[in-house]
Amino acid sequence: MKAARQITEIKDFLLTAKRKDAKSIKIKKNGSQTKFKVRCSRFLYTLVVSDADKAKKLKQSLPPGLTVTDLDSKKK
Repeated sequence: MKAARQITEIKDFLLTAKRKDAKSIKIKKNGSQTKFKVRCSRFLYTLVVSDADKAKKLKQSLPPGLTVTDLDSKKK
């Protein structure tokens, strides 16, 4: 199994999310940062956003055809 690939630019992440093989997006909030994870056929691509406003805008601009899941970071 391959490791996840990290994307540093929001534009690149949106292009990856709009690909045909993109299946789902998971959003995880950890304190001050938000992680966006898009599952494609071969890799899981991850984008880390530190700004809450940018994360909110990015969440609104995700492609409508994908299933979006919010993951809560609950400590056990």
